[in-house]
Amino acid sequence: QVRLVESGGGSVQAGGSLRLSCAAFGFTFSWYTMAWFRQAPGKEREFVAVIRRSRLNTAYSDHVKGRFIISRDNVNNAVYLQMNSLKPEDTAVYYCAATFDSTSVFPEYPHWGQGTQVTVSS
Repeated sequence: QVRLVESGGGSVQAGGSLRLSCAAFGFTFSWYTMAWFRQAPGKEREFVAVIRRSRLNTAYSDHVKGRFIISRDNVNNAVYLQMNSLKPEDTAVYYCAATFDSTSVFPEYPHWGQGTQVTVSS
């Protein structure tokens, strides 16, 4: 049974940093594309970053490019999101997601975590 568990959220002032973690259980982690999404109050969920099977194959939303870094540890079955230079508009619930689809540019993600809250104050 696939399970994704996020942690590391919290409250931080603008300009600060946070590191989110997502622990994966129940599947062969190294075979899966992993991504982070976020959803702010009153807004639709949006893509943040993705890392494919190769740790070198990553992509970012324009909103976070240059500030956030996604990485993965295929030994410990975890994916991370290092968030630097945080802004109030980064405030959202952040979700970890997994898909076996490694070829689509915009794959569907059938597996999701419960989310972790990130709040950035000005």
